[in-house]
Amino acid sequence: MPTILSHVAVPLAIKLGVRKQEISLRLLIVAIVCAVLPDADVVAFALGIPYESQWGHRGFTHSIGFALFMASAAVFFATVLQSRKRVIFPVILMSTFSHPLLDAATNGGLGCALLWPLSETRYFLPWTPIKVSPIGIDAFLTGRGLAVLESELVWVWLPSIVLALTVFVFEAVLLALLLAYTERQRATKQER
Repeated sequence: MPTILSHVAVPLAIKLGVRKQEISLRLLIVAIVCAVLPDADVVAFALGIPYESQWGHRGFTHSIGFALFMASAAVFFATVLQSRKRVIFPVILMSTFSHPLLDAATNGGLGCALLWPLSETRYFLPWTPIKVSPIGIDAFLTGRGLAVLESELVWVWLPSIVLALTVFVFEAVLLALLLAYTERQRATKQER
C-alpha cells in the first residue's frame, strides 16, 4: 500500500484542479479522510481476522461498493459540507476509490477486493510500479521506507500534480474562450 501521505494526493489534486468555490474546505477535509479511511481495516489484524478475509486488510473497504456507499452517504451532508450534491458525490467517490486503486498498483500484498460485494477476488492492476509500504513506523524508518517515498513521489504525487495542473489550465482556457465568444456575441448584437 502507498503511505498515508500519498493517499491524500488525489483529493488535493482534485481541489487544485477544479474551481476553488466548488470544493469547500470542509469537503476537502472529508475527501482526505475518505482517501485514507480504507486502511482503517488494519484493525482486522488485531482482531485476528485473516488478511485474505473479505473483512481483512484490503477487503471490503478497498472496493467500489465501499466508495459508492461513502459518496452516497456524504451527499446527505451537503449543507454541513458547504458544497453541492453534484460536486460532493464525485469528489468523495474518486477520493475513496483512489485508495484501493493506488494499493492495487503496488508490488506487494494480496491485492484488493475491488468488486466486493459482487466478488471477494483480490485484484492488482496489470502494472504495479508503486513500492509497497511497510506496515509500522519502525519498518518505515529504514532505507526501504525512503525507497517507498521515492516511488510514491514518481508514481503518485507527480502524476497527481500534472493532472491537477492540466485540468486547471484546460478549465482556464475554456473559460477564456467562453468569455471571448460571449463578448464577441455581445459586440455583434450591438452592431445590429
